[in-house]
Amino acid sequence: MSPLRIGAFILIVLGGLGLMYGKFSVTKETHQAKLGPIEFKVKEKETVNIPQWLGIGSILVGGVVLLVAKK
Repeated sequence: MSPLRIGAFILIVLGGLGLMYGKFSVTKETHQAKLGPIEFKVKEKETVNIPQWLGIGSILVGGVVLLVAKK
């Protein structure tokens, strides 16, 4: 299987996952203050939204690449 076809399958799968879930969360740990042995930590949770047009576009581009790769 060529790398082009593998990339197309990955685009299709990622587009489908983007449409199914629509968002994902990322937790970042930051150090706010450090006073000797005492350290204050803050965990920030960020949500990243994935637009529907991006998922649909990814599926379409993956399909076109698959069609071109067959020729």
